[in-house]
Amino acid sequence: MSDMLSALLLGILEGLTEFLPISSTGHLLIAQHWLGARSDFFNIVIQAGAILAVTLVFRRRLWELATGLGDPANRDYVAKLAVAFLVTAMVGLPVRLAGWELPETVTPIAWALVLGGVWMLVAEHYAGKRGDVPTISWKVAVLVGLAQVVAGVFPGTSRSAAAIFMAMLAGTSRRASAAEFVFLVGIPTMFAASAYAFLELAMEGGLGGEAWGDVLLAFAAAAVTGFAVVRWLMGYIKAHPFTGFAVYRILFGLGLLVLMPAL
Repeated sequence: MSDMLSALLLGILEGLTEFLPISSTGHLLIAQHWLGARSDFFNIVIQAGAILAVTLVFRRRLWELATGLGDPANRDYVAKLAVAFLVTAMVGLPVRLAGWELPETVTPIAWALVLGGVWMLVAEHYAGKRGDVPTISWKVAVLVGLAQVVAGVFPGTSRSAAAIFMAMLAGTSRRASAAEFVFLVGIPTMFAASAYAFLELAMEGGLGGEAWGDVLLAFAAAAVTGFAVVRWLMGYIKAHPFTGFAVYRILFGLGLLVLMPAL
């Protein structure tokens, strides 16, 4: 397989899995085992493509929030987004500097997939008992911020899954409301994380030797695919639970433990 086709497939995979609650890390690890390992810079760039996608999907909501700060409801929502981001930054940065992160190898990722799937089923069950609650509380904002840190420490957890289902357990039982809040707070979170990783890589001299055509193709593929996936997901969860994603995670994780435990 050519390097360019490999880059295209990896970009598509990033766009497909970054915002679905199934872990992009686990899927990219397995894909790069077969398609060839890529540099940290390549992985940062394709994640940036996915961030661009979610920014475009929510562009109207972002504009509404930015231009509607005179509305108390908008100010309250923006303040909660800021709190969730600040919690992630203030807790996550010391954790990152301390090096508290499991290795991106199959066994910990597989267990994170399985346990995350069980977590999703539990959250769906308890959220369903509370009825349709769209409200984002301050408790939800803080816990979403902490959930994003947990996802960073345990590869395979899935940032979107950890945060969405924390929001649902903490009180926001409406799936679409929880997902929208998580995706919106994920925009500054993921931009900041990608920028930090890029600076680390630059300081270590790890930016050279890239095939720029491959990188740009993968970036575009991640952006286009991510845009389509987020648009589809936000419509899907209005009428369907996350149960199918939870079952998929559990089966995928168990499959990895059985078939590829040494990777």
